[in-house]
This record gives sequence, C-alpha cells and structure tokens, in this order.
Amino acid sequence: MLATLTDWLWTYVLIAALLLVGLRFTLASRFVQIRLFTAMFAQLRLSRLTDSKRGISGFQALLVSVAGRVGGGNIAGVAVAISLGGPGALFWMWLIALLGMATSVFECSLAQLFKRPHGDNDFRGGPAFYMHYGLGWRVMPVVYSLLLLLTLGLGFNAVQAYAITQSVESAFGIPTWQTGIALTALMSLVIFGGIRRIAVFSQFVVPMMVLGYFGLAMVVLVMNLNQVPAAFTLIITSAFGFNEMIGGGIAAAVMQGARRGLFSNEAGLGTAPNVAAVADVAHPMSQGLIQGLSVFIDTIVLCTCTAMIILLSPLYQPGAEGIEGIALTQRALATHIGPIGEPLISVALVLFATSSIAYNCYLGENSIAYFNISPKITINIFRVAVLVLIAWASLQDMATIFSFSDLTMGLLAVVNLAALWALFPVGMALLADFEKRYGATTPVFDRSVMPEQDLAPESWPGAQTPAKTE
Repeated sequence: MLATLTDWLWTYVLIAALLLVGLRFTLASRFVQIRLFTAMFAQLRLSRLTDSKRGISGFQALLVSVAGRVGGGNIAGVAVAISLGGPGALFWMWLIALLGMATSVFECSLAQLFKRPHGDNDFRGGPAFYMHYGLGWRVMPVVYSLLLLLTLGLGFNAVQAYAITQSVESAFGIPTWQTGIALTALMSLVIFGGIRRIAVFSQFVVPMMVLGYFGLAMVVLVMNLNQVPAAFTLIITSAFGFNEMIGGGIAAAVMQGARRGLFSNEAGLGTAPNVAAVADVAHPMSQGLIQGLSVFIDTIVLCTCTAMIILLSPLYQPGAEGIEGIALTQRALATHIGPIGEPLISVALVLFATSSIAYNCYLGENSIAYFNISPKITINIFRVAVLVLIAWASLQDMATIFSFSDLTMGLLAVVNLAALWALFPVGMALLADFEKRYGATTPVFDRSVMPEQDLAPESWPGAQTPAKTE
C-alpha cells in the first residue's frame, strides 16, 4: 500500500509539479540560473568577506546547505537510480537540477525575505514562515512543519544512517550495529551544539569532501578518457532511445531520475530555505543566488561523478541483474583503482552522510521552532529521538527506508511547491529589485519597496516605512 501510494504521487503529481514550477520561474526570470550564473560566484565571494554578527554568513549557509544536499543520494542514490532506471535516469536528474536551480534561487530568497529574529543573534525562516507571513496561511505551515520533521528529521536521517552502516560493513567488515553505535555517539557531539556548531563542522568537512570526491572522479575519467564520450552517449540514448520507449524504460528513467534527483539536491522540497534564512545578507536575492550554486554542485557535478565511476566500469551491464546501491559504486571504483577504491568510497560516504544528518537535524529543529512550544525541551527530545533512529536504521532494509522517505518527501514537496506558485509575483519583484540595484555597489534591500508584505523590521533594518504588526 505504501509503495502504491508513493508511485501514484510521483507518477501523476510530483514530477508534473516540479517541472511546472521550475519552468515557470525559469522562463519568467529569463533563465536566471544561467543568466546570473557568474553573479552567484560574485555574491559568494562577497559573503566570504562579510563578518556577520547575526546568524551565519552567506558562505557558511551555502556550506551547510551543500552539507545537507551532498549526502548518500550522491553515492548510493545515483547507483539506485541507474540500477532501477538505467543510465538515462541521470539525464532526468540533470534536467530536474537545471530547473531546480531556478526554484532554489526563489525559494531561498523568499525564506530570506520573510525570516524572523530568533533570540539576540539568530534568525529563523523557511517555507512555514513564508506560508504564514507571505500568504497568510495558517494550516499549511503546520502541515509542512510536521512533514519536515518526518521527512528530514527522521526519514532522511534513517537513509543516511543505513547507507553509512552498509558501506562500512562492505568495505571494512564492521557489523552494522557497531557502526550504528559509533555514528550515534559522533552525531550527539555535533547536533547538540546547534546551528553554529553545525556551520563550523560543515566549514571544515564540506570543502574537503567535495574536492576530494571530485578529484577521485577526475582520476577515473582520465584513466578511461577514450570511453567517456560513449558513456555520455549511453546516458542520452537511454533517456530517449527506441528500445527504452518500447520496453517502458523511459518511464522508469524519468521516475528514478526525478526521485533520486529531488532526494539528492532537494530543490523545491523547501529544506535549504530553512538554512538560507539564517544567513545575514544585504539582499534576500543574494542568498538565493548563492543557494542556486549548491544545486549545481550537488547534481550537475557530484552526481555525474558517481555515474561516470559506475558507467565506465565493467560491472555495469545494461539489463542484467547485479550489484545494487552503494555496493555498486564501491566495487565499480575498485575496478578502476584497485582494492583501495571500496574503502575510499566508504570514507567519502561517511563524510557526506554525517554532514547531511547534522543538516537534517537543524531542519527538524527549525520546524519545531515554528510551533514555539517549549522549544528548548522539545528540541532536546527531538535530538534524542534522532539518535535513537540512527541506531535503529542501521539494522533495517533498504526497501523500508526508501519507501517511507520517498512518500513523505513527495508530500513535503507538493506543499512547498503550492506555496511557491502562489508567491511567484513576490519572487519576481525581489529579482527585479536586486537587478535594479546590482552593479558597482552591493545591492541592499529596503523593505519600503514592499510595504504590503509582512516583513520583520529586525530582519531588515533601515527601512523607510514601518512593516505590518504581527
């Protein structure tokens, strides 16, 4: 029943919604993800030079979101997509990511716009906040926050914990329950430190893991340079080929590409905006553009790296039953660089997945903060529950873990995409304001340009007109 409901949601609702919202923002913004691609790097460089006393810097917010997006989905998820949907699934992951870059730019900008102060030196924001303050919705923010708790705080953490323990057992022969205990202990040190400790953790781990994994993939590409064109040709032909059309392979490729693509980069899911809202930036669109880069890094770069490692190895045989999941990626790398390949992938996955778990925990805490019900006590209860779940997931099977997370992820995305569709005019107005101010000076947002919006004066000081009272 769970699988049937999940397949119906993904087949008839979510893929269409992702494409419609992504296309709407892409076309209306004149391909902002391509047109302002260099501006993304400019805003990132500027954020690195800014020493924020409130929240975290835009650069740190990017690293935290990359830490969340880059996880088991980039290694295990791509392998699952290729195993079930064929090489063509990667093409649909690329398409979802390209449109998702535009979606991410606007959802993160809207999260910045409607963020609220939290304590003396912090912010809170995200889809629940822009639904509440931007649209005046009261029920849907609650639904979204509950789904966020289930999907990220519980479901996605279970996927990451499962991937880690299975990988370590395959590479080093360590029983999954032992790895589960060690992982639980490590994450307890990180998640009880809040967003600032997570940001520091991400600032250390993320650049190392992204550059290291990318470098490993480049070694494989150089070693198999003459086969690279054939691998890319296989991806395209599998996405549109006649044989795949007759056999229903295109449908499988689209569905697996969309599922694993959304699981990997989370664009449209509404998760990254929770972190984007914490950044202290001069203009909401600045952080939106920076966050667009995280989708590019996650799917266009790192997921392609994993796909090349698999497709360039002799292990992958189209249509044949064989190794699946994380083991496929590990053993594929071993065919390229020898026995050390399997433990290297395992180490990479541990880094990817632990950073994702820390990120997911913060998102769960952010959803709890929206309810504002004894937040300190409730958040600590949630943290303990996450640690228990990590230990539990290490003993479960892949089907159970992915079925639950796919369903809740789909529902979460539908709610967020509905809000983004309704806030489309506000997003376009933000982009127009940013581009009008963008040039020789740093664009600084003045909330007087949007007097009709319920914006927090503490979040956007120096405005000319007062905001509405809450």
